[in-house]
Amino acid sequence: MQHRRQWLSFAAATLALAAAAPSLAQEAPVYRFSPVNQYGLELTARYWNPIIEYITAKSGVKLQLKIGRTSADTTAYVLANEVEFVFSNHLFSPDRDQLGWKVFGRRQTPPIHSQIVVLADSPYQKLEQLANQSVAFPGPEALVAYKFSYAQLLNRNIPVEVVFGGNMDGAFAQLASGRVKAVGANSQLTEGWVKREGKKIRVLWQSDPLYDLALMASKNVPEKDLKAVAKAFADMGKDVQGVKILAASGNLVGLLPNASFVASNGSEYVSYRNFYKTAPPNLR
Repeated sequence: MQHRRQWLSFAAATLALAAAAPSLAQEAPVYRFSPVNQYGLELTARYWNPIIEYITAKSGVKLQLKIGRTSADTTAYVLANEVEFVFSNHLFSPDRDQLGWKVFGRRQTPPIHSQIVVLADSPYQKLEQLANQSVAFPGPEALVAYKFSYAQLLNRNIPVEVVFGGNMDGAFAQLASGRVKAVGANSQLTEGWVKREGKKIRVLWQSDPLYDLALMASKNVPEKDLKAVAKAFADMGKDVQGVKILAASGNLVGLLPNASFVASNGSEYVSYRNFYKTAPPNLR
């Protein structure tokens, strides 16, 4: 009888521990990763999802894609602290520098440029001819494609009607349809669109070279998880499987096959920060 009571007590204790286990064992966190909308939603997801799955597998840190309908919507998630990792250049203004986002990497590609472009058969040959015409941009948050290029128009006193396409593909769609006469663009995305659509363009203006976008982490990400994710991104271009994924994803958007990610401490983005020192007030 005593044996039976002891066994029942042991069984009850075991069941109690088992019931408590889910609350005692913390599930691994899921971090939201938000790249700016450089392409349409579907193409953005097709480019990033295989990369994110690879990083999750290699780092042991679960990442999940979170993008808004437009680039401005995605940046709104970031500013509302709804995401923990980003691929962006929207966080280098003085006020956003104070939010604590840390650069840990960047995409290694040829230099990018801000551009103002027209179709190759357009009658417009110089910027001044765009006065009072419609010009499309991805959105109000696009630093290279909108703020750099629109600042150039403002500094030259060339008034234009600003049209936002939601992302770079949306802006180019406005150009191809004839609804606008020119587009403010990121040269990398111009090249990708030209390859995918078989169109020809003419560049009316181009900025000095800039580094491609930054990989950044929120100040709320534990150092251990940040280091694991940063290492997985930096090592991806050295791993056979990683190279294949990068080449396949890059091919979708017109990137060179060797486009990969490298470590960064953020020092490459001085030119982005300097822009805000002289930019027209409405673009700061």
